[in-house]
Amino acid sequence: MQVTERTAPTLDDVARAAGVSRATASRVINGAVPVSRPATEAVRKAVAMLGYRPNVAARALVTRRVGAVVVLVPETEERVFSDPFFSRAYHGALEAFRHTGIHVLLSMSHPHDGVDPMLAFFQSDHADGAIVISHHGYDFARAVANSNRPVVFVGNPGVPGLAYVDVDHARAAATATRHLLSRGAQTLGTVTGPMDMFAGVERLRGFQQAMAQAGRSGHLTAEGDFTFAGGEAAAFDLLSHHPEIDGLFVASDLMASGAIRAAERLGRRVPGDLMLVGFDDSLVATQSIPQLTTMENRPDLLARTAGQMLLEKLNGRQPESPVILPSRLVVRDSA
Repeated sequence: MQVTERTAPTLDDVARAAGVSRATASRVINGAVPVSRPATEAVRKAVAMLGYRPNVAARALVTRRVGAVVVLVPETEERVFSDPFFSRAYHGALEAFRHTGIHVLLSMSHPHDGVDPMLAFFQSDHADGAIVISHHGYDFARAVANSNRPVVFVGNPGVPGLAYVDVDHARAAATATRHLLSRGAQTLGTVTGPMDMFAGVERLRGFQQAMAQAGRSGHLTAEGDFTFAGGEAAAFDLLSHHPEIDGLFVASDLMASGAIRAAERLGRRVPGDLMLVGFDDSLVATQSIPQLTTMENRPDLLARTAGQMLLEKLNGRQPESPVILPSRLVVRDSA
C-alpha cells in the first residue's frame, strides 16, 4: 500500500479557508493590529482546523526576530512558585501571545546570583522583548530598558518614559481602609508590602491618606514582603506591640493569610476581635478561614494587557501608556 505524505498547511491555505487575504491572515497570526473581529476569528478557526504552524526559521530570516518574548520576574523560584499572583500573571502573558506563534519564556532570579544572569539572558539574542513583573527599586528597570529591546512593565517602574500597566494602588488601599472604618474599627494598622516596590509604597500612601481624611493616625505599620511568612511575622510584631488594633489592612492576600495565623497565635479571632482586609482577590482569599475581604487585583489581566502592549511595540507602534486598570472591593467574611 502506498503511503502519501501529507504536506504541511501554508499561510495561503489558512487565508483560503478563512476567506481573507494572505496579508490579513499574516497580520492575525503575527499579532498585528488592526484586524476586524470577524476576520480574526475566521483566521484562528482556520489555523486550528488545518493545524497550521508558522515557519519560525523563515520568519526569523525575514524579520530578524527569534520568535520569543520573556517574562522577567526578579524574584526567587521559591517566591514565584509559592505565590498564585505569578502563575496568574504568566497565564495572562500566554493568552496575549496564544495565536501569534511567539513563544513566551519565563526567567527568574537566583538566591545566590541575583538578577545578573537574568539580565544577561535578555540582553543576548534569546528574546525579542520582555514583560517585567515584580521589580524592586529602579536599577533593574533601568538595566532592562537600556537593553534597547521592547519592554513593558507590570507595575510602575518609576522610570519616566517606560511603558507599563498597573492598578491605582493608593486609591484601592484607601477604599480598603474606609471599609474597615465603616465596619466600626476604631484603631487601624497596616502590614505593608516591601518599601522598595512601588506597589508597597503606594498602598501605604493610600492607607495613610484615608486615615488622615478620617481624622485618624496612620502610624501603626509593619513592613512585610508579600509572602505568607513575612505577613505572619509582621502582623505578629504589630499586634503584639499594639493589642488595641481592631482593624488591619494587609497589602496582599498571602500576607493577610499569614496575619490570620498571627492573630490566632495571639488569641485574637477574625473578624470578632480583629477585622482584616487583604489585597489581590487571589485563590488564597477564598481558601483562607475566614475567607478574605480584599481588593481585586487581576494579575492575569495586567499581564495580558502588558503582552498586548508589547505586541504593539514589536510591530513598530507605541502603545498608550500608562494603562491603569480598575480595582474593586470584594466583601467576604474577614471584615
